[in-house]
Amino acid sequence: MSAPTLIKPIEQTAPAQSPVGLTEEGRRLLETQGKPLRWRRWGPYVSERSWGTVREDYSPNGAAWDFLSHDMARSKAYRWGEDGLAAICDRYQLLVFSLALWNGQDPILKERAFGLTPGEGNHGEDVKEYYFYVDSTPTHSYMKYLYKYPQATFPYEWLLDENRKRGGRGFEFELLETGVFDENRYFDVFVEYAKASGEDLCIRIEAFNRGPEPAPLHILPHLWFRNTWAWTDPPGPEPTICEGPAAEGAISLVADDSGDEALKNLMFDYRLGKRILYAEPDGQPIFTDNETNTQKLYGVPNRHPPSASTHFRRKWAGSRYGRSVNA
Repeated sequence: MSAPTLIKPIEQTAPAQSPVGLTEEGRRLLETQGKPLRWRRWGPYVSERSWGTVREDYSPNGAAWDFLSHDMARSKAYRWGEDGLAAICDRYQLLVFSLALWNGQDPILKERAFGLTPGEGNHGEDVKEYYFYVDSTPTHSYMKYLYKYPQATFPYEWLLDENRKRGGRGFEFELLETGVFDENRYFDVFVEYAKASGEDLCIRIEAFNRGPEPAPLHILPHLWFRNTWAWTDPPGPEPTICEGPAAEGAISLVADDSGDEALKNLMFDYRLGKRILYAEPDGQPIFTDNETNTQKLYGVPNRHPPSASTHFRRKWAGSRYGRSVNA
């Protein structure tokens, strides 16, 4: 006969707290459970490059690399996706904020990454820039980006010509080899984003001259709506960006898509409504339309008068015909 077995009652203990919830970012992650847009509506959801991609290719033979070049990009309104430096947008990329720079030397603004395509003598698609994603949390509650901008004229043509000359043989000709970074004559431009809440973002842009002498730098943050209205006949209603009410120690811009048509192919109505961007009080807002400059690209008269864009380009040495800009 076997001895009776003593069965001990199971001790009830409180469940251990998840390590995820022990940090601020962990608590933000827990808040997104079942509510994915609670902290992630705004994030780095903008391509570094939309020119030369299949998303914007309407060529008859599928030549995406050639249909929309970097040179055309500043005059073309994208349909399916924007690009920019250190850019952020909402989940469905209706409203975009991005960095643009001018060193007083370049013929155009630096507002997107420059690169080469295989047809230009490269070994494949390659961006000829130096930039770094320094930091980011999973909810994008904090993000940090670094771009290295030469003080001398950016060697667009030299990079094109030399890589074409090499014809894909041997090493690629890189930006560093042009000497534009010699003597550290460049700017380190840092862009930081920090979220006070899922809908309240703080933005800090800092530039450091690493060279031996003072050098000019114009910092031109861009705010614009992706063009979702120009692809029907007649075009649909357009969102607006205008000067907002003055605030203590700041100027403001109001972006509003309330009167715009909702995005198609979504199972719910998605709009942003009114959004306000605050900036330092000595900033100068400059406005233009986010439309394709058809006169420049295709010889077809523009749907919108190019006066605002022409003024913007003359003032800042060249930009896309169609951005709402806070300078």
